[in-house]
Amino acid sequence: MTTTDETEKKPLWVGIEEKLLELNPGELSGQAKEAAIQKIVGELDNEGFNVSKSGGRMMQLRWAMDEMLKVGRPLMKDFNEAIAALSLEDVLNPYSATSNLIANLGETWKELKKVECRLDIIQIVQETRLDLLVKKAKEMSENESIRYLIGELLEREVIVEKLGITEEKLAEVEAEIAKEKAERERVAGLLEKVDGKSDEEKVKHLITNDVAEELILEMAAVDQATINNAKKAMEEEIKEQQRLAEEAAAKKKAEAAGPSLEDITPEDMIDHIDSIREIMEFSEVEKEIRTMCEQSAIPQCLVDIAVSDPDKLDELEKNAEG
Repeated sequence: MTTTDETEKKPLWVGIEEKLLELNPGELSGQAKEAAIQKIVGELDNEGFNVSKSGGRMMQLRWAMDEMLKVGRPLMKDFNEAIAALSLEDVLNPYSATSNLIANLGETWKELKKVECRLDIIQIVQETRLDLLVKKAKEMSENESIRYLIGELLEREVIVEKLGITEEKLAEVEAEIAKEKAERERVAGLLEKVDGKSDEEKVKHLITNDVAEELILEMAAVDQATINNAKKAMEEEIKEQQRLAEEAAAKKKAEAAGPSLEDITPEDMIDHIDSIREIMEFSEVEKEIRTMCEQSAIPQCLVDIAVSDPDKLDELEKNAEG
């Protein structure tokens, strides 16, 4: 006799009912019935159940046979049909699904109301739930299917086996999920800082901190119009900031350049020209002249003249002297 892994996992009542399912109740009478029982005993013995050596197991088989003949069909026929009719929604809670299944079949099949049968049925329902989960997952893309089964809290080795993927692929998706979780935690922290603010202010804060629109919609609980309005407001603010920055830069440049020729007093004109001449005695290189003139706070207009048309300095000096 042999004992297989399947036999170790399969309860005797299931083994018996599976054998009875192969029979035609209408042909079992007299010697045919006894012959069928002996045939089943031999098959169960070969599968490791040792029915022939146990009076209790022999009686269990005979009672099951009598019940089948009384009802007119095998228990397993009704049981398999009930299992096949289960949807994923039906088995989300295996314990509740088991109670419903036993309640529906138990009036006809008293055997199913036994405590030991209930534990076996729970396992069968759990396996059915797993099959339905995997079936649904396989209708998705690879990454989505992995995410779905992870979300249903299936063990890693089960996911790898059922989806036929590698450990590396599973680890890759797990890393993506961990990254997304970390981002959600970051966004939650950002939202805490603007708690009590208007939706537009919250959205601005999240956009400024590089949060994706999809996550803003979900975690800030706003609509697309709010995001669009916030973006538009931010664009206008940026334009205004650029305008102010350009004005400030122009003002700074003008201040650095100093007054125009018309605004330089005769006295200052003479002093600046004297300073330029002293500088030009040290160097004839334009860059060096400009640097030294800038350090001496000489107006830009005079420096430009000095490096492009130095003879004009004499004319300016003469006009300043009157």
